[in-house]
Amino acid sequence: MTAPTGDRTRCVRLLRPAAVRLGAAVLAVVVALLIPAAPAWAHNSLTASTPARDATLPSAPTEIALEFLQRLDPGFTTIVLTDAASRKLATGEPVVTGARSTVPVTDTLPNGRYTVAYRVVSTDGHPVQGSYPFTVADPTSGAAPVADAGTSAATPSAVAAVKSGGGPGAGVLVAGAALAVLVVVAAGLRWRVGNRQRR
Repeated sequence: MTAPTGDRTRCVRLLRPAAVRLGAAVLAVVVALLIPAAPAWAHNSLTASTPARDATLPSAPTEIALEFLQRLDPGFTTIVLTDAASRKLATGEPVVTGARSTVPVTDTLPNGRYTVAYRVVSTDGHPVQGSYPFTVADPTSGAAPVADAGTSAATPSAVAAVKSGGGPGAGVLVAGAALAVLVVVAAGLRWRVGNRQRR
């Protein structure tokens, strides 16, 4: 014996808000699981450096110092120095103290343009990498600074020297959230189609 049409309609009206609330709750849980990784991955960034980005120095530096927002993992900190021809120059091993990392420059740097490239991992496990240029223009050396033909962007070899592996990219996280939304929407549509067929 089937229920009267009025009872069935009343039942559907009662179930629809419950299904919407359930879908919203599932979506909130999925988003809560996926999204926290993105800010943590993006938030640690370079806050200060010596030499500074785009600086022109009157004498060659003997040390590179980088300061970040979050504490660094000493085992996963790399700093590479390259010249205008993208040759890697000799430096010592990085020394990490909290959110600061330093490396001694063991080569004497002639006048010219240089790139500092870095890849660090925060204590929460998220990698951060980047690069910036600076110029040595010592007036006592008698040689004009050698400008590099490119822009102030990092050379591909400088970035490649520190690039290896990495955490989940923002694209992966966005794709996961989009997939979760599609699953919830598909479940809601299927439920509505099933209700219509039972009428």
